[in-house]
Amino acid sequence: MARIVMKFGGTSVADIERIANAAARVKREVEAGNEVAVVVSAMAGATNQLVGYVDQTSRMYDAREYDAVVASGEQVTAGLMALRLQEMGVAARSWLGWQIPLKTDEVHGKARIEEIGTDNLDPRLSNGEVAVIAGFQGVSPRGRITTLGRGGSDTTAVALAAALKAERCDIYTDVDGVYTTDPRIVSKARKLARISHEEMLEMASLGAKVLQTRSVELAMNHGVRLQVLSSFDDKPGTLVVDEDEIVEQQVVSGIAYSRDEAKVTLVKVADKPGVAASVFGPLADAAVNVDMIVQSVASDGVRTDMTFTVAKTDLERAVAVLEKNRAAIEYEQLIQDADVVKISVIGVGMRSHAGVAQTMFRTLADKGINIQVISTSEIKISTLVAEEYTELAIRALHTAYGLDAA
Repeated sequence: MARIVMKFGGTSVADIERIANAAARVKREVEAGNEVAVVVSAMAGATNQLVGYVDQTSRMYDAREYDAVVASGEQVTAGLMALRLQEMGVAARSWLGWQIPLKTDEVHGKARIEEIGTDNLDPRLSNGEVAVIAGFQGVSPRGRITTLGRGGSDTTAVALAAALKAERCDIYTDVDGVYTTDPRIVSKARKLARISHEEMLEMASLGAKVLQTRSVELAMNHGVRLQVLSSFDDKPGTLVVDEDEIVEQQVVSGIAYSRDEAKVTLVKVADKPGVAASVFGPLADAAVNVDMIVQSVASDGVRTDMTFTVAKTDLERAVAVLEKNRAAIEYEQLIQDADVVKISVIGVGMRSHAGVAQTMFRTLADKGINIQVISTSEIKISTLVAEEYTELAIRALHTAYGLDAA
């Protein structure tokens, strides 16, 4: 007998029929003798509708009341799931964040989990009762409802699996696993049987939408084994595990891309100590996250160009901040470009294999694709290219690294 956490996303519980389908999967695990905790998201579209209600009611809303409204979507799903399980003869009850309790900080809208009490859940799970938990929500030190940000139900499930010492956390979604790249772009993309936490974290942060980044980070830090599965068929999924569990590692495991990037270039910035702080300090104060950064060598020893990327949603705000601080930064021209895409190759095998970067650069050059910015880490290489080359670049790289399915 094992203790497992099963998480169902919004598409998996989009209506009563799909809730019944998910409940049938839960019942199978119970009949197999497992102790089961279920984490549910709001029904597909429910959260957007609730956010819309808030926006229509108050332009400058109280974030505490915003959380009280949007958290209700998960409450509905949890109650419906518990009811369905009861109808199927499975002992079950619903739990809200404050009832567990799932304690967070006070940053409403994007709270972070600080502690999960298991005293209420442990005996009920041991007695065979299924705990159906509303994902995405917790309780602040002041007793107010908090929410964990978009995709927060994944984080709830992983944190709960760690607290309950679960053998595994199964994430049920509308895809049947983690692929080497987006199968909508590359028809020969392969589903991975296993991938390391570190690789999955890079893929999630670099554009892959399968798992929420914070949930993967949490799983890696606490050694939680994840499994990504489809809610709609019984195919084997992808296990996200510690690197030691992967016997034979690929040099490159996958290729991710993000269309959410925008490029900013400051032309002829003063080349002197403190200039980077004068650029990125005000951006940080304005809550603008900066990703890739490149500074050219000053040919005259006086002026240099500085290029970096921000999220497209932050571009307008970033430009406004930089223009406001133009005198302090001392740049001559600001160039912005939102028609770019970040393409990344990822693999723990990069640590022990040379030539990975060369293959990427040569492949893109052979296709006539100009690289605008490059950034690297121990297990990934990212390049920024013109958005029009997205599909061509991904397909070419997928083939070049031997990832195409036979």
